[in-house]
Amino acid sequence: MSPRGRRAMSRACARLLPRVCAALADPRQPGSDDTCLEKMLDWFRELREAEPTVKLLRDNPCLTEFFTAVLALPEPEPNVLSFTLRLAGIVAAVEDSFMHLQLELLARLFGEDGPLNSAAWEDASVRSGWVEGVHSMVQHQSALHFICSGGGIDVIFTLQGDPSLFVASAACRLLVHLLTLSVGSELTVPLNAKDCDWPACAHMIIRHIEESLQSSSASHIKQSLKLLTSLFGSCQAPWTKVLWLGMAKQVESFLTEDSVQAQHILADLLLNMARSPVFHDTEGSFWALVTSALEHLTPVQSSPLAVGILRLHRCPQVVRIKALTVLLQPMDCILRAAFQPLEYAGLLDESVSDPSAVESLLSSKSSCASLLCQTLAHLEELLSVVFLPVNLPYASLLRSVVTILQFCNGLLIPASPLGSKISQILVGCFRVQKSALDALAALSDRKCSDTVVGSLFDVLLAYLESPNTTPTVLKKSFKAMSKWLMSLPGMSFFKNQQQTEKTLQDVFLVLQKRLCSPCWEVRDSSLEFLTNLIRNLRDHDEFRQSLLSSEVPKLTENLLEDPESYVRASAVTAMGHLAFITYFFVPESPVAGNQYNKEKTVAKLQEILSTDPEGFPRRAVMNVFTMWLKESCTGQLEETEQFVSTVVQTTAHDLDWEVKLGCLELVQIFCNHMFCRFGLPECPYAPISSAVTSSICQNEPLQIFCRANLFSFLFRSLCDCDKPVGQKACDILLALKSHFCQSSTTDLQGPGDLSAGHGVHWLQGTLRQGSLVQNFPTDDGNGVDFQDPESMMLALRTIDLVELHNDLNKCSDYVEKSPQSLLEDILATVGTAEENEADCY
Repeated sequence: MSPRGRRAMSRACARLLPRVCAALADPRQPGSDDTCLEKMLDWFRELREAEPTVKLLRDNPCLTEFFTAVLALPEPEPNVLSFTLRLAGIVAAVEDSFMHLQLELLARLFGEDGPLNSAAWEDASVRSGWVEGVHSMVQHQSALHFICSGGGIDVIFTLQGDPSLFVASAACRLLVHLLTLSVGSELTVPLNAKDCDWPACAHMIIRHIEESLQSSSASHIKQSLKLLTSLFGSCQAPWTKVLWLGMAKQVESFLTEDSVQAQHILADLLLNMARSPVFHDTEGSFWALVTSALEHLTPVQSSPLAVGILRLHRCPQVVRIKALTVLLQPMDCILRAAFQPLEYAGLLDESVSDPSAVESLLSSKSSCASLLCQTLAHLEELLSVVFLPVNLPYASLLRSVVTILQFCNGLLIPASPLGSKISQILVGCFRVQKSALDALAALSDRKCSDTVVGSLFDVLLAYLESPNTTPTVLKKSFKAMSKWLMSLPGMSFFKNQQQTEKTLQDVFLVLQKRLCSPCWEVRDSSLEFLTNLIRNLRDHDEFRQSLLSSEVPKLTENLLEDPESYVRASAVTAMGHLAFITYFFVPESPVAGNQYNKEKTVAKLQEILSTDPEGFPRRAVMNVFTMWLKESCTGQLEETEQFVSTVVQTTAHDLDWEVKLGCLELVQIFCNHMFCRFGLPECPYAPISSAVTSSICQNEPLQIFCRANLFSFLFRSLCDCDKPVGQKACDILLALKSHFCQSSTTDLQGPGDLSAGHGVHWLQGTLRQGSLVQNFPTDDGNGVDFQDPESMMLALRTIDLVELHNDLNKCSDYVEKSPQSLLEDILATVGTAEENEADCY
């Protein structure tokens, strides 16, 4: 069926709709739920898209009657009136439907004779409904002319200043929409603004903008600037440049107009314009205005503009340099305040930058932290850009970030009065610490000298060791440390190998301390840090030796018994990765005293899987077991079969669906490994050659799967009450069917044709009924032998897994979310499910 056919109104809905409309328009009925009304609007949008003609209104005259009935109410409910306006806008978006509704009814809905001059207009939801209704309706010239000639445009101008920010924002977007619709179909772009003959509606809006910009009202000026910002952000048509030329001088004057206080809006406006290809012509005056803004706006106001400019690939070099100066100024001031004379190259040339404004902000307690947090966030944003069109001075930036961190924990004795003032403000400032650590982590893939890296590790170790470091800051310190440890090639932090070993030893000494912290968040972060290091650095001898010679492995094992479930889960994950070093990656560790062995770890994790009362540790165990199996770390075939069988039997009775889903993933990996081992194709749906499908190749994996209790687990999972479990199990069974069965089509033989009939038929019937797993037999009473290869082969051939797959992949609430169910819900809400059989109009 085509998308249009699926979205057309059904007969059942067509019968219910008049009753729903009657109920909503009846003031005696309680109001309907707003969520249901929103869903009903979504449904009508789909109907309009499926049938963009007047047919919807003609086939359902109850809609027009509903609009009339609501308008006739002396005091309609605000939510019903808002719904009415929005619904009318949706259906009137089609021009012939607009004509069908007739101007008289539309004027009563959206004109002066409607809600505009009623008491209901005081409710923000009604005003919002009016704006949204108009926005939906004005998709064609007839509706545009109706709004502009009927006084609606003046209402929208007024709503720009609505006390409800939601309404004011919607009115601004509506004006942009009206302007672009009006101009888009009529205007031939002239050479300049004076020669431009704007269409009538566009002329009204542009004149309103110009008059507002020239008024003495700061609120009107801000409204028009926001409108222009929205326009240039959404429309990049050539005529926008003509529009700008007529307003540029007035807008430029606001850069130095303190009474308006619209500088932050100006920054957004200029950035939206800079992104538009219309203004990429470097010969124009626009870029001169951007440069002027970067000079006249305060550092806090200009920084967002600067970072946006630096991300542009088409921008004059002089503007890019100015933007870079604005962004780097606070970081440069930090370096100069800390070191007198400056030990290293600064970020900026003092001859081309005036730091006085930034220094003033940094020396003020009320602005210092905010400025640094903003600057650091913008630097982190730029560092995340893959192809940044500007080269940043990474080494000096790194020194500056490290200096900020030193200021924040009192590690630095500043050499200037400004530095002393900054130090007093920043000591213990968690906001700046977090921002600086994020920026430090973002700088980790940049090349730096040994000196800078050495001071960086010193600072990070100081944060990791300090008892004053909060859990959140500690977590970010761990993140920065791990990123820097992983970023340096070959673990060569320093040219001196002893320095590298000393740094690693210091890291693990700190980690030992943190793993014993009384704060569970600290223990958890420490384990996550350890796991991350092992995952990325386990190939390096220096790392393995330093880790195994520390107390970290033993402390990690102890945390498997932690009282906090989150910590136990993290400890499980860490132990799973630690196993690669202790006995998977290096079977016989050269480190003396290494008492960790595979059997002990596996047994402990299996115990957690079967006995831990919380779901997080059990899920972590499944993830570890799956990871081991993926990397073929579970031993020889017999060992792996026994391992999988034990895990499956343990997990089969787990009540956590994520644990069962994890076990199904393990089963899937195990099946693929067996097929690869015995010569069958790995891809579940790959074609099978006659040679490969020989009985020897087929039967060995089948017997293994039966012995490992996989089929029992898979068929039980098909009927699990949690749909993702059933879906995954069905996917695996379909893959097994494609491997083991010569024909992929479902065998639909009758009962008398099946040799193992009774048990498989019972299983098939159970699955068709959608019975839950509790109804599966606990013995052989129904004759289902999940360990018998012949029975399981018959089950794979007989059971219609494709149909089950389709049923499981249907949205579980597809019936409840249907339009018919929605209409029935509305009727039930207003208490008319059994009443109002007759039309009340």
